[in-house]
This record gives sequence, structure tokens and C-alpha cells, in this order.
Amino acid sequence: VSFFFSGGREIPFEGEERIMVPSPKVATYDLQPEMSAYEITDALIPKIEEKAADFICLNFANADMVGHTGVFSAAIKAVETVDKCVERVVTAAINNGYTVFLTADHGNSDYMINEDGSPNTAHTLNLVPLFIIDKTWRGQVKPGKLGDIAPTILTVMGLPIPKEMTGNVLIS
Repeated sequence: VSFFFSGGREIPFEGEERIMVPSPKVATYDLQPEMSAYEITDALIPKIEEKAADFICLNFANADMVGHTGVFSAAIKAVETVDKCVERVVTAAINNGYTVFLTADHGNSDYMINEDGSPNTAHTLNLVPLFIIDKTWRGQVKPGKLGDIAPTILTVMGLPIPKEMTGNVLIS
């Protein structure tokens, strides 16, 4: 996620720390649907507990990458793995004063079998939710698009929204 989040930039920005955990070396991810989710979680939680970062971006690619294989049982295992890891990360984040924005950029493991019974290995067009998890914030998240998430995060962080960001803020 670092490359895409940084606008295609390979080199970290000043003050940016990247935790890179290699993906398993398997022919296809249905062979190891857990991928490196547990290792990512184990590497991230101490960083959360240090409270050193103002912003943390995390990607669990399991549901996407395993979904591309079309192997339903492996997709279930991938989603169960992510569920366990997200629980640990969100708990640590909330206990250490972070606000969590939980979303996805597209579906994949949510629609695995086509009407003709063949495996669907493509991204889906289903809407994905955005959850905002915080000890004190209570409110509604308006429907929106991916381009609305960054302005929403900046607003919650009390930071200005650059004019180049044309998305809407999804909270009042």
C-alpha cells in the first residue's frame, strides 16, 4: 500500500516510516490465505503502543489477493485471518488514543461464484463501508467515494485540506 498511498513514490517522505513485511513465497495465495497478516499485526502493534506516529496506514491484502484465486474455502480463511488481525489492531489503536478509519478500495471475496457456477476472480462493484472507530466520536458517515476519505481524515486530524483534494468530508 505504501507505493500507491504515496502517489507512486518509492522513497519514503521525510518523517515517514514504512514497515515492510514480505508476502509469502507461494505460487498462489490460496495456498497460504493468512499471507503475512499475523506478522504485519505483530510488527505494527508495538508501533501503535509507542504512540510515535500521528497517522498509520495499513493494508491487509488477504481478501483481495486470495479472492483472485477463486478458491472459496481459502477466501473464507483469508477473511477470518483479517478479522482476527483487525480486532487486535483496532483494540490497540483505540486503547492508545487513535481514531481508526476502516475501509476497502473494492470488493473481491464478497462475490466469489458467478451465476453459471464458475469462480469470479475479479474485483466486484459492490459498495464498501467506511467505519470510523473512536472512543469519543459519535456521528454519521455520509455515503461517498474513495476520494472523500483523505479529506475526512484530514478534518478529523484538524489539518487543512489541500485545494488539489476535491473530495467531500464524509462527517459533519
